[in-house]
Amino acid sequence: MKAAFDLFFFGVYPYVALAIFFLGSLVRFEREQYTWKSDSSQLLRHGSLNWGSNLFHIGIISLFFTHLVGLLTPPAVYHALGISTAFKQLLAIVVGAILGLICLAGLVLLIHRRWTDARLAHNSTVGDWVSLLWILLVLLAGLASLFTSVHHTDGALMVLLGDWAQAIVTLRPATAVAAMQTVPGIYRLHMVLGMTLFVIFPFTRLVHVWSGFASVSYLTRAWQLVRPR
Repeated sequence: MKAAFDLFFFGVYPYVALAIFFLGSLVRFEREQYTWKSDSSQLLRHGSLNWGSNLFHIGIISLFFTHLVGLLTPPAVYHALGISTAFKQLLAIVVGAILGLICLAGLVLLIHRRWTDARLAHNSTVGDWVSLLWILLVLLAGLASLFTSVHHTDGALMVLLGDWAQAIVTLRPATAVAAMQTVPGIYRLHMVLGMTLFVIFPFTRLVHVWSGFASVSYLTRAWQLVRPR
């Protein structure tokens, strides 16, 4: 039973999640561009939006890129920079805790704001609640995993997680599954919840993340020439 679970969730499911993430986003952009937006609720109630939104976005964007770099950087690379595996593990714990708490503070403010305001609650869709609460679950599981991390300060556990991610990217699912054999359950839960977030991504307001990345193109856009009559 465990072997089948590992094979599906850590050898097959990552590719299913990524396929839905990319293809689902493409189909939605192609067929439902009028729904491609974040549906800002600022006009309904300003309140704690600034603090909640800023803390949440700073936290979650930073967590995404630190996870991406941390998991996909081979040990040989950071060893060449003079960073030991144990120090990288300590850095991951400290930075992960700080960014996770920042993100959690912002997310709690956003959920509380949406839950307690009658107009916001009435205008919230199922997708809004699913995305907010699912991110909360992913975040709580990630923060809970830090308590396990402090008992694995040699960094061996982080190497296994990196091996899994790098094997997935290089299309070696059997190697990825093998790397997960001794990984504690809280990490497994965090990873499955995280991968499922990619599955629900194309069907919620989360698609506006793509527009955020696309806005970088404005930096290289040609100047607009405005001439008086």
